Amino acid sequence: MGTSPIDSRIVGNLYGTAEMRTVFSDVAWVQRMLDVEAALARAQARLGLVPHEVADAITDAAQIANIDLDGLAASTNRVGYPVVSLVGQLGAAAGEEAARYVHLGATTQDILDSALVLQMRDGLELIEHDLIATARALVARAREHRETVMAGRTHLQHAVPVTFGYKCALWAAPLLDHVTEIRAAYRALPVQFGGAAGTLASLGNRGRAVCIELGAELNLRVPDAPWHSSRSTIAHVAALLGIICGSLAKFATDIVLLMQTEVAEVFEPYERGRGSSSTMPQKRNPIASEYILACARGVHARVAVALAALAGDHERSTGPWQSEPLAVPEIFVLSAGAVQHARTIAEGLTIDAERMRENLARGGGLILAEAVAAALTAPLGRDAAHHAVERACHVALEAKVSFADALFNDDLVRRHVGRDELERLFDPRSYLGDSGGVVDRVSAAAEAILPPP
Repeated sequence: MGTSPIDSRIVGNLYGTAEMRTVFSDVAWVQRMLDVEAALARAQARLGLVPHEVADAITDAAQIANIDLDGLAASTNRVGYPVVSLVGQLGAAAGEEAARYVHLGATTQDILDSALVLQMRDGLELIEHDLIATARALVARAREHRETVMAGRTHLQHAVPVTFGYKCALWAAPLLDHVTEIRAAYRALPVQFGGAAGTLASLGNRGRAVCIELGAELNLRVPDAPWHSSRSTIAHVAALLGIICGSLAKFATDIVLLMQTEVAEVFEPYERGRGSSSTMPQKRNPIASEYILACARGVHARVAVALAALAGDHERSTGPWQSEPLAVPEIFVLSAGAVQHARTIAEGLTIDAERMRENLARGGGLILAEAVAAALTAPLGRDAAHHAVERACHVALEAKVSFADALFNDDLVRRHVGRDELERLFDPRSYLGDSGGVVDRVSAAAEAILPPP
Protein backbone atom coordinates (compact mmCIF):
# COMPACT_ATOMS: atom_id res chain seq x y z
CA MET A 1 0.00 0.00 0.00
CA GLY A 2 2.90 2.37 0.56
CA THR A 3 2.62 5.36 2.84
CA SER A 4 -0.79 6.49 1.58
CA PRO A 5 -3.68 4.41 0.21
CA ILE A 6 -4.62 7.14 -2.25
CA ASP A 7 -1.46 6.35 -4.25
CA SER A 8 -1.81 2.57 -4.00
CA ARG A 9 -2.14 0.54 -7.19
CA ILE A 10 -4.42 -1.82 -5.25
CA VAL A 11 -6.80 0.42 -3.27
CA GLY A 12 -6.10 3.84 -4.73
CA ASN A 13 -9.33 4.05 -6.72
CA LEU A 14 -11.36 3.36 -3.58
CA TYR A 15 -10.00 6.56 -2.04
CA GLY A 16 -9.60 8.80 -5.08
CA THR A 17 -9.58 8.98 -8.84
CA ALA A 18 -6.85 8.63 -11.42
CA GLU A 19 -7.88 11.97 -12.95
CA MET A 20 -7.40 13.87 -9.70
CA ARG A 21 -4.13 12.12 -8.93
CA THR A 22 -2.94 13.23 -12.36
CA VAL A 23 -3.83 16.86 -11.58
CA PHE A 24 -1.63 16.72 -8.48
CA SER A 25 1.12 14.53 -9.88
CA ASP A 26 4.73 15.70 -10.00
CA VAL A 27 4.54 15.99 -13.78
CA ALA A 28 1.43 18.18 -13.67
CA TRP A 29 2.89 20.30 -10.85
CA VAL A 30 6.13 20.97 -12.69
CA GLN A 31 4.23 21.73 -15.89
CA ARG A 32 2.04 24.21 -14.06
CA MET A 33 5.14 25.97 -12.71
CA LEU A 34 6.47 26.12 -16.26
CA ASP A 35 3.11 27.50 -17.41
CA VAL A 36 3.42 30.32 -14.88
CA GLU A 37 6.99 31.14 -15.94
CA ALA A 38 5.94 31.22 -19.60
CA ALA A 39 2.89 33.37 -18.84
CA LEU A 40 5.11 35.76 -16.89
CA ALA A 41 7.44 36.16 -19.89
CA ARG A 42 4.50 36.83 -22.23
CA ALA A 43 2.98 39.34 -19.79
CA GLN A 44 6.26 41.21 -19.55
CA ALA A 45 6.71 41.14 -23.32
CA ARG A 46 3.37 42.91 -23.76
CA LEU A 47 4.64 45.61 -21.43
CA GLY A 48 7.95 45.96 -23.26
CA LEU A 49 10.02 44.50 -20.42
CA VAL A 50 10.99 41.37 -22.36
CA PRO A 51 11.59 41.04 -26.12
CA HIS A 52 8.73 39.22 -27.81
CA GLU A 53 11.06 36.70 -29.42
CA VAL A 54 12.46 35.92 -25.97
CA ALA A 55 8.97 35.38 -24.55
CA ASP A 56 8.25 33.05 -27.47
CA ALA A 57 11.43 31.11 -26.78
CA ILE A 58 10.59 30.76 -23.11
CA THR A 59 7.05 29.65 -23.93
CA ASP A 60 8.30 27.07 -26.42
CA ALA A 61 10.82 25.75 -23.89
CA ALA A 62 8.34 25.57 -21.00
CA GLN A 63 7.57 21.90 -21.53
CA ILE A 64 8.00 19.08 -19.06
CA ALA A 65 10.06 17.18 -21.62
CA ASN A 66 12.80 19.79 -21.18
CA ILE A 67 13.09 19.23 -17.45
CA ASP A 68 15.37 16.68 -15.81
CA LEU A 69 13.14 15.60 -12.93
CA ASP A 70 15.92 13.71 -11.17
CA GLY A 71 18.08 16.82 -11.29
CA LEU A 72 15.15 18.89 -10.12
CA ALA A 73 14.65 16.54 -7.17
CA ALA A 74 18.31 16.64 -6.22
CA SER A 75 18.35 20.43 -6.26
CA THR A 76 15.09 20.64 -4.32
CA ASN A 77 16.46 18.41 -1.58
CA ARG A 78 19.45 20.70 -1.31
CA VAL A 79 17.76 24.11 -1.70
CA GLY A 80 14.41 23.33 -0.12
CA TYR A 81 12.34 24.44 -3.13
CA PRO A 82 12.25 23.35 -6.79
CA VAL A 83 12.10 26.75 -8.46
CA VAL A 84 15.83 27.49 -8.49
CA SER A 85 16.59 24.39 -10.54
CA LEU A 86 13.44 24.82 -12.62
CA VAL A 87 14.44 28.33 -13.65
CA GLY A 88 17.93 27.19 -14.53
CA GLN A 89 16.73 24.29 -16.63
CA LEU A 90 14.09 26.42 -18.35
CA GLY A 91 16.68 29.05 -19.19
CA ALA A 92 19.02 26.44 -20.61
CA ALA A 93 16.24 25.05 -22.79
CA ALA A 94 15.17 28.52 -23.96
CA GLY A 95 18.65 29.65 -24.93
CA GLU A 96 21.30 31.97 -23.54
CA GLU A 97 19.55 35.22 -24.47
CA ALA A 98 16.18 34.09 -23.13
CA ALA A 99 17.72 32.76 -19.92
CA ARG A 100 18.47 36.36 -18.89
CA TYR A 101 14.73 37.07 -18.71
CA VAL A 102 13.31 33.91 -17.15
CA HIS A 103 11.66 34.53 -13.75
CA LEU A 104 12.14 38.31 -14.04
CA GLY A 105 10.88 40.07 -10.89
CA ALA A 106 9.37 36.90 -9.42
CA THR A 107 10.13 34.98 -6.28
CA THR A 108 9.88 31.26 -5.61
CA GLN A 109 6.56 31.50 -3.86
CA ASP A 110 4.99 33.41 -6.75
CA ILE A 111 5.61 30.41 -8.98
CA LEU A 112 4.65 27.79 -6.39
CA ASP A 113 1.44 29.55 -5.36
CA SER A 114 0.26 30.38 -8.86
CA ALA A 115 0.98 26.81 -9.97
CA LEU A 116 -0.99 25.48 -6.99
CA VAL A 117 -3.92 27.72 -7.87
CA LEU A 118 -3.91 26.35 -11.42
CA GLN A 119 -3.93 22.81 -10.03
CA MET A 120 -6.77 23.70 -7.69
CA ARG A 121 -8.74 25.11 -10.60
CA ASP A 122 -8.30 21.88 -12.53
CA GLY A 123 -9.30 19.93 -9.44
CA LEU A 124 -12.42 21.99 -8.81
CA GLU A 125 -13.53 21.35 -12.39
CA LEU A 126 -13.34 17.60 -11.78
CA ILE A 127 -15.22 17.85 -8.48
CA GLU A 128 -17.89 20.05 -10.05
CA HIS A 129 -18.41 17.60 -12.92
CA ASP A 130 -19.16 14.63 -10.65
CA LEU A 131 -21.09 16.76 -8.18
CA ILE A 132 -23.39 17.95 -10.96
CA ALA A 133 -23.98 14.36 -12.08
CA THR A 134 -24.73 13.29 -8.50
CA ALA A 135 -27.16 16.15 -7.91
CA ARG A 136 -28.86 15.55 -11.26
CA ALA A 137 -29.38 11.85 -10.44
CA LEU A 138 -30.80 12.62 -7.00
CA VAL A 139 -33.19 15.22 -8.39
CA ALA A 140 -34.38 12.70 -10.98
CA ARG A 141 -35.04 10.23 -8.16
CA ALA A 142 -36.85 12.92 -6.20
CA ARG A 143 -39.22 13.58 -9.09
CA GLU A 144 -39.73 9.87 -9.75
CA HIS A 145 -40.59 9.13 -6.12
CA ARG A 146 -42.41 12.33 -5.23
CA GLU A 147 -45.42 10.27 -4.05
CA THR A 148 -43.59 7.17 -2.73
CA VAL A 149 -44.49 7.22 0.96
CA MET A 150 -42.03 5.97 3.56
CA ALA A 151 -41.26 6.45 7.22
CA GLY A 152 -39.49 9.62 8.19
CA ARG A 153 -37.06 8.91 11.02
CA THR A 154 -35.71 11.03 13.84
CA HIS A 155 -33.27 9.62 16.41
CA LEU A 156 -33.37 6.43 14.28
CA GLN A 157 -37.06 5.92 15.11
CA HIS A 158 -40.25 6.41 13.12
CA ALA A 159 -41.36 10.05 13.31
CA VAL A 160 -43.91 11.07 10.65
CA PRO A 161 -44.54 9.92 7.07
CA VAL A 162 -42.44 11.46 4.30
CA THR A 163 -41.78 10.44 0.70
CA PHE A 164 -38.64 8.97 -0.74
CA GLY A 165 -38.70 11.82 -3.23
CA TYR A 166 -38.56 14.25 -0.33
CA LYS A 167 -35.57 12.37 1.08
CA CYS A 168 -33.76 12.53 -2.27
CA ALA A 169 -34.49 16.25 -2.47
CA LEU A 170 -32.91 16.72 0.96
CA TRP A 171 -29.79 14.94 -0.27
CA ALA A 172 -29.70 16.99 -3.48
CA ALA A 173 -30.37 20.47 -2.09
CA PRO A 174 -26.95 21.05 -0.43
CA LEU A 175 -25.19 19.66 -3.49
CA LEU A 176 -26.84 22.34 -5.62
CA ASP A 177 -25.53 24.94 -3.19
CA HIS A 178 -22.07 23.39 -3.43
CA VAL A 179 -22.07 23.59 -7.22
CA THR A 180 -22.73 27.31 -6.91
CA GLU A 181 -20.03 27.64 -4.24
CA ILE A 182 -17.48 25.80 -6.38
CA ARG A 183 -18.16 28.15 -9.27
CA ALA A 184 -17.69 31.15 -6.98
CA ALA A 185 -14.46 29.69 -5.60
CA TYR A 186 -13.26 29.03 -9.13
CA ARG A 187 -13.84 32.66 -10.13
CA ALA A 188 -12.12 33.91 -6.97
CA LEU A 189 -8.85 32.02 -7.46
CA PRO A 190 -6.07 34.64 -7.50
CA VAL A 191 -2.75 34.90 -9.24
CA GLN A 192 0.26 35.32 -6.96
CA PHE A 193 2.93 37.81 -7.97
CA GLY A 194 4.66 39.89 -5.37
CA GLY A 195 8.39 39.37 -5.66
CA ALA A 196 10.69 39.14 -2.68
CA ALA A 197 8.37 40.55 -0.02
CA GLY A 198 5.27 41.46 -2.00
CA THR A 199 6.29 44.95 -3.09
CA LEU A 200 7.63 44.05 -6.57
CA ALA A 201 10.34 46.65 -5.98
CA SER A 202 12.69 45.03 -8.51
CA LEU A 203 10.28 45.99 -11.31
CA GLY A 204 10.12 49.64 -10.32
CA ASN A 205 6.80 51.21 -11.22
CA ARG A 206 5.86 48.38 -13.60
CA GLY A 207 5.23 45.70 -10.98
CA ARG A 208 1.48 46.13 -10.69
CA ALA A 209 1.08 46.20 -14.46
CA VAL A 210 2.98 42.91 -14.73
CA CYS A 211 0.77 41.36 -12.06
CA ILE A 212 -2.36 42.41 -13.96
CA GLU A 213 -1.04 41.04 -17.25
CA LEU A 214 0.03 37.78 -15.58
CA GLY A 215 -3.46 37.36 -14.17
CA ALA A 216 -4.89 37.88 -17.63
CA GLU A 217 -2.50 35.34 -19.14
CA LEU A 218 -3.47 32.70 -16.59
CA ASN A 219 -7.16 33.71 -16.45
CA LEU A 220 -6.88 34.26 -12.71
CA ARG A 221 -8.27 37.04 -10.54
CA VAL A 222 -5.79 39.82 -9.75
CA PRO A 223 -5.93 40.53 -5.99
CA ASP A 224 -5.43 43.95 -4.49
CA ALA A 225 -2.53 42.69 -2.40
CA PRO A 226 -0.08 39.79 -2.57
CA TRP A 227 -1.06 36.79 -0.45
CA HIS A 228 2.29 35.15 0.23
CA SER A 229 1.50 34.91 3.94
CA SER A 230 -2.29 35.35 3.75
CA ARG A 231 -3.51 31.87 2.95
CA SER A 232 -7.26 32.41 3.09
CA THR A 233 -7.80 31.33 -0.52
CA ILE A 234 -6.21 27.93 0.09
CA ALA A 235 -8.01 27.53 3.41
CA HIS A 236 -11.33 28.55 1.90
CA VAL A 237 -11.15 25.97 -0.87
CA ALA A 238 -10.00 23.30 1.56
CA ALA A 239 -12.87 24.11 3.92
CA LEU A 240 -15.36 24.13 1.04
CA LEU A 241 -14.28 20.64 0.02
CA GLY A 242 -14.57 19.60 3.66
CA ILE A 243 -18.17 20.84 3.74
CA ILE A 244 -18.96 19.13 0.44
CA CYS A 245 -17.60 15.88 1.82
CA GLY A 246 -19.74 16.40 4.91
CA SER A 247 -22.86 16.61 2.73
CA LEU A 248 -21.78 13.47 0.87
CA ALA A 249 -21.13 11.72 4.19
CA LYS A 250 -24.68 12.53 5.33
CA PHE A 251 -25.98 10.93 2.12
CA ALA A 252 -23.75 7.90 2.65
CA THR A 253 -24.82 7.54 6.28
CA ASP A 254 -28.48 7.43 5.27
CA ILE A 255 -27.76 4.83 2.59
CA VAL A 256 -25.91 2.65 5.12
CA LEU A 257 -28.89 2.83 7.48
CA LEU A 258 -31.46 2.20 4.75
CA MET A 259 -29.50 -0.87 3.62
CA GLN A 260 -29.65 -2.52 7.05
CA THR A 261 -31.29 -5.93 6.96
CA GLU A 262 -34.00 -4.74 9.32
CA VAL A 263 -34.80 -1.76 7.07
CA ALA A 264 -33.85 -2.89 3.53
CA GLU A 265 -35.58 -0.03 1.71
CA VAL A 266 -32.76 1.28 -0.48
CA PHE A 267 -29.60 -0.36 -1.80
CA GLU A 268 -26.42 0.67 -3.51
CA PRO A 269 -26.15 -0.46 -7.14
CA TYR A 270 -25.10 -4.07 -7.25
CA GLU A 271 -22.80 -6.07 -9.42
CA ARG A 272 -21.69 -9.62 -8.76
CA GLY A 273 -19.13 -9.72 -5.95
CA ARG A 274 -19.48 -6.06 -4.97
CA GLY A 275 -19.58 -5.60 -1.22
CA SER A 276 -19.19 -9.31 -0.62
CA SER A 277 -17.64 -10.96 2.42
CA SER A 278 -14.79 -13.46 2.51
CA THR A 279 -16.72 -15.62 4.99
CA MET A 280 -20.43 -14.73 4.72
CA PRO A 281 -21.86 -15.48 1.27
CA GLN A 282 -25.09 -13.58 1.94
CA LYS A 283 -23.44 -10.22 2.54
CA ARG A 284 -24.09 -7.18 0.34
CA ASN A 285 -22.19 -4.49 2.16
CA PRO A 286 -22.63 -0.73 1.50
CA ILE A 287 -19.08 -0.50 0.23
CA ALA A 288 -19.32 2.78 -1.70
CA SER A 289 -20.97 4.53 1.25
CA GLU A 290 -18.28 3.22 3.56
CA TYR A 291 -15.56 4.75 1.40
CA ILE A 292 -17.42 8.06 1.18
CA LEU A 293 -17.37 8.16 4.97
CA ALA A 294 -13.68 7.21 5.06
CA CYS A 295 -12.75 9.84 2.46
CA ALA A 296 -14.77 12.51 4.27
CA ARG A 297 -13.00 11.79 7.55
CA GLY A 298 -9.67 12.02 5.79
CA VAL A 299 -10.58 15.36 4.24
CA HIS A 300 -11.83 16.77 7.53
CA ALA A 301 -8.56 15.85 9.25
CA ARG A 302 -6.52 17.56 6.54
CA VAL A 303 -8.63 20.72 6.44
CA ALA A 304 -7.26 21.44 9.91
CA VAL A 305 -3.75 21.59 8.42
CA ALA A 306 -4.87 24.10 5.79
CA LEU A 307 -6.56 26.22 8.44
CA ALA A 308 -3.45 26.17 10.63
CA ALA A 309 -1.44 27.59 7.72
CA LEU A 310 -3.43 30.83 8.03
CA ALA A 311 -1.21 31.88 10.92
CA GLY A 312 1.76 32.97 8.82
CA ASP A 313 4.53 35.21 10.09
CA HIS A 314 5.44 38.52 8.49
CA GLU A 315 5.79 38.63 4.67
CA ARG A 316 6.95 35.00 4.18
CA SER A 317 6.04 32.44 6.79
CA THR A 318 8.45 29.93 8.28
CA GLY A 319 6.54 26.68 8.10
CA PRO A 320 2.79 27.27 7.91
CA TRP A 321 2.48 27.51 4.12
CA GLN A 322 5.07 24.77 3.69
CA SER A 323 2.60 22.45 5.43
CA GLU A 324 -0.08 22.99 2.75
CA PRO A 325 1.37 20.35 0.38
CA LEU A 326 0.80 17.83 3.17
CA ALA A 327 -2.91 18.54 2.99
CA VAL A 328 -4.17 20.19 -0.20
CA PRO A 329 -3.44 17.44 -2.78
CA GLU A 330 -4.91 14.76 -0.51
CA ILE A 331 -7.96 16.91 0.21
CA PHE A 332 -8.63 17.08 -3.51
CA VAL A 333 -7.96 13.39 -4.20
CA LEU A 334 -10.08 12.18 -1.28
CA SER A 335 -12.87 14.60 -2.22
CA ALA A 336 -12.80 13.23 -5.76
CA GLY A 337 -13.08 9.73 -4.37
CA ALA A 338 -16.05 10.67 -2.20
CA VAL A 339 -17.99 12.40 -4.96
CA GLN A 340 -17.27 9.64 -7.47
CA HIS A 341 -18.70 7.04 -5.07
CA ALA A 342 -21.70 9.30 -4.40
CA ARG A 343 -22.34 9.61 -8.11
CA THR A 344 -22.21 5.83 -8.52
CA ILE A 345 -24.76 5.37 -5.74
CA ALA A 346 -27.09 8.14 -6.89
CA GLU A 347 -27.17 6.94 -10.48
CA GLY A 348 -27.74 3.30 -9.59
CA LEU A 349 -29.88 3.22 -6.45
CA THR A 350 -32.18 0.24 -6.03
CA ILE A 351 -35.40 1.28 -4.29
CA ASP A 352 -37.88 -1.12 -2.67
CA ALA A 353 -41.14 0.85 -2.39
CA GLU A 354 -43.04 -2.20 -1.13
CA ARG A 355 -40.60 -2.58 1.75
CA MET A 356 -41.10 1.10 2.54
CA ARG A 357 -44.85 0.50 2.83
CA GLU A 358 -44.29 -2.55 5.02
CA ASN A 359 -41.99 -0.67 7.36
CA LEU A 360 -44.40 2.24 7.47
CA ALA A 361 -47.14 -0.09 8.71
CA ARG A 362 -44.86 -1.93 11.09
CA GLY A 363 -45.54 0.48 13.94
CA GLY A 364 -49.25 -0.21 13.94
CA GLY A 365 -50.11 3.36 13.01
CA LEU A 366 -48.04 5.04 15.72
CA ILE A 367 -46.16 7.04 13.08
CA LEU A 368 -49.37 9.07 12.67
CA ALA A 369 -49.57 10.09 16.33
CA GLU A 370 -48.74 13.70 15.49
CA ALA A 371 -51.39 13.74 12.76
CA VAL A 372 -54.03 12.49 15.19
CA ALA A 373 -52.96 14.96 17.88
CA ALA A 374 -53.22 17.79 15.34
CA ALA A 375 -56.73 16.67 14.36
CA LEU A 376 -57.83 16.48 18.01
CA THR A 377 -56.47 19.91 18.86
CA ALA A 378 -59.59 21.73 17.62
CA PRO A 379 -62.13 19.79 19.75
CA LEU A 380 -59.87 19.13 22.79
CA GLY A 381 -57.23 21.85 22.88
CA ARG A 382 -53.53 21.26 22.29
CA ASP A 383 -52.54 19.94 25.75
CA ALA A 384 -55.54 17.66 26.16
CA ALA A 385 -55.11 16.31 22.63
CA HIS A 386 -51.41 15.65 23.21
CA HIS A 387 -52.04 13.79 26.46
CA ALA A 388 -54.90 11.75 25.02
CA VAL A 389 -52.78 10.63 22.08
CA GLU A 390 -49.82 9.95 24.35
CA ARG A 391 -52.08 7.76 26.53
CA ALA A 392 -53.24 5.81 23.53
CA CYS A 393 -49.65 5.33 22.36
CA HIS A 394 -48.71 3.79 25.71
CA VAL A 395 -51.73 1.48 25.59
CA ALA A 396 -50.92 0.39 22.04
CA LEU A 397 -47.32 -0.41 22.96
CA GLU A 398 -48.02 -2.15 26.25
CA ALA A 399 -51.14 -4.07 25.22
CA LYS A 400 -49.77 -4.73 21.71
CA VAL A 401 -52.93 -3.48 20.03
CA SER A 402 -53.22 -1.16 17.07
CA PHE A 403 -52.95 2.54 17.68
CA ALA A 404 -56.39 3.04 16.11
CA ASP A 405 -58.00 0.58 18.57
CA ALA A 406 -56.23 2.20 21.50
CA LEU A 407 -57.49 5.62 20.43
CA PHE A 408 -61.06 4.49 19.87
CA ASN A 409 -61.13 2.86 23.30
CA ASP A 410 -60.17 6.16 24.92
CA ASP A 411 -63.39 7.70 26.27
CA LEU A 412 -62.31 11.30 25.70
CA VAL A 413 -61.29 10.63 22.11
CA ARG A 414 -64.42 8.61 21.33
CA ARG A 415 -66.68 11.44 22.49
CA HIS A 416 -65.19 13.84 19.96
CA VAL A 417 -64.08 11.74 16.97
CA GLY A 418 -65.92 8.96 15.16
CA ARG A 419 -64.33 5.74 14.01
CA ASP A 420 -64.61 6.67 10.33
CA GLU A 421 -62.78 9.95 10.90
CA LEU A 422 -60.07 8.15 12.87
CA GLU A 423 -59.61 5.67 10.03
CA ARG A 424 -59.20 8.56 7.60
CA LEU A 425 -56.43 9.99 9.78
CA PHE A 426 -54.50 6.73 9.46
CA ASP A 427 -53.78 7.17 5.77
CA PRO A 428 -50.12 8.31 5.73
CA ARG A 429 -50.65 10.00 2.35
CA SER A 430 -52.88 12.54 4.10
CA TYR A 431 -50.04 13.72 6.35
CA LEU A 432 -47.15 14.52 4.03
CA GLY A 433 -47.19 18.27 4.57
CA ASP A 434 -44.81 20.08 2.26
CA SER A 435 -42.95 16.96 1.09
CA GLY A 436 -44.07 17.49 -2.49
CA GLY A 437 -43.34 21.19 -2.34
CA VAL A 438 -39.77 20.51 -1.27
CA VAL A 439 -39.30 18.18 -4.24
CA ASP A 440 -40.74 20.77 -6.62
CA ARG A 441 -38.60 23.62 -5.32
CA VAL A 442 -35.39 21.60 -5.36
CA SER A 443 -36.22 20.42 -8.89
CA ALA A 444 -36.72 24.01 -10.00
CA ALA A 445 -33.44 25.04 -8.39
CA ALA A 446 -31.67 22.20 -10.18
CA GLU A 447 -33.00 23.36 -13.52
CA ALA A 448 -31.65 26.85 -12.82
CA ILE A 449 -28.24 25.73 -11.51
CA LEU A 450 -27.28 22.58 -13.38
CA PRO A 451 -26.36 22.59 -17.06
CA PRO A 452 -28.44 20.43 -19.41
CA PRO A 453 -27.38 16.76 -19.44
